[in-house]
Amino acid sequence: MKEIYLDHAATTPIAAEVANEMITVYQEVFGNPSSVHSYGRKARKMLDEARRLAASSINANEKEIYFTSGGTEADNIALIGTALANRDKGNHIITTAQEHHAVLHTAEYLESIGFDVTYLSVSETGRISLDELEKALREDTILVSIMYVNNETGVIQPIEEIGSILKEHQAYFHTDAVQAYGLLEIDVNALQVDLLTTSAHKINGPKGVGFLYAHESVPVQNLSFGGEQERKRRAGTENVAAIVGFSKAIELVKLEREERNKQYQLYKELFVQQLREEDIEFTLNGEQENTISAIVNISFPGTNVEQVLTNLDLSGIAASSGSACTAGSVEPSHVLSAMFGENNPCTTNSIRFSFGSANTKENVIEAAKRIAKIIRRLTN
Repeated sequence: MKEIYLDHAATTPIAAEVANEMITVYQEVFGNPSSVHSYGRKARKMLDEARRLAASSINANEKEIYFTSGGTEADNIALIGTALANRDKGNHIITTAQEHHAVLHTAEYLESIGFDVTYLSVSETGRISLDELEKALREDTILVSIMYVNNETGVIQPIEEIGSILKEHQAYFHTDAVQAYGLLEIDVNALQVDLLTTSAHKINGPKGVGFLYAHESVPVQNLSFGGEQERKRRAGTENVAAIVGFSKAIELVKLEREERNKQYQLYKELFVQQLREEDIEFTLNGEQENTISAIVNISFPGTNVEQVLTNLDLSGIAASSGSACTAGSVEPSHVLSAMFGENNPCTTNSIRFSFGSANTKENVIEAAKRIAKIIRRLTN
C-alpha cells in the first residue's frame, strides 16, 4: 500500500533544488555573515541576495525584511514588539477568533500584561465582517492582526479592504501570510499592510526559517538581546544555509506560482468529485469561492476526528485536523467553533486535506477512494 501525503498545509517536502543549494552552503560557506574578513563577506553576500529576493517577492524594500526562525517567531515579534513599542499611543489590539495559535496565544499573553484585545467573530463562510472591524476600532487601537489565509479552512480574508479601512487610522496592520505566501500574489503596498509574516517550510523550503516584513515607519521593540543582526530586530547569528534554501524556494515559487495553483486546484476538484461519486455524506467547510487552491476542510457526519485520523493513518493517508486529540477525547477546532458555534458537530468531525508537490492526479483519486471506504465503515 502506497502512502499518500495530503497534509501540505502542515509542512511541504523540501524541493531537491533547495536541498542542493543548502548542501553547497553547508560545505563551502561557513563564515559568520557579521565577520569582516573574506569568509564572512561571502556569507553576507548570500544573505543580502536572499533578502533582496524576499523583498521583491512582496514588493517591499530589502531593509524591511527580517529573517526569523519561522512564522511563529515572526508573529511574536510583529505583535509583542509592535504593541510594546507603541503603548504610548494606546492599549487596544484587534485580532480574530480563528487566528493561528502563534497569534492567538501571543494575543493572550499581551492581555496578561495589560493590553485590551478584541477578538472579531467569523461567519459560517469563514470570513470576518468589515462592519464589525470598523465598529471595533477605537482611538486607542494600535494594532490589527488578521491572517491572510486560514490554515484549517483555506479561506482568504479581505486583506486589501481591511488595509483601506485602516489607512487613515493610527493602528498598524499585521497579517500572518504563512498559508498565502507562495500561492497568492502579494504586494504589501497594494494591500496596505504594515507587517507580514511568512514561513519557508510551507513553500517547499527548509523548516526553521521565515521572515517578517515590517514597514520602515513601524516602531518595533526587539524581543531578543545580543548582537545587532537583522538591523537590531533579531539578535543572533543568521542561519545562512536555511536562508539560502528559503531564497531558492522563493525563486522557484515565483516561477511556478500559476502552474502550482492550477495543479492544486485540479487535485482539489478531482478529490471532491471522487468523494461525491463514492456516495458518502460530507460537507465542505468555508466559502469555497474564497479559498486557496491547496486546502479543503471536510465534515463527515457521524464520525469523530480521532477515529477518522487513526483510520486514515492505518490506510496510508496523511491528513490533519484543527481538533486537538488527547487521551480518549477530542477538543473542538477553535476555527470551526468560531465559524459554526462550539456545539456544532462539524467542530469534531472535520478533516483538513491539503495538496501540493507530493501529489499526483492518481494518488488524490486513490486517497478519496480509501477515505470513502473508511467513512462507510465508520458510519454503517
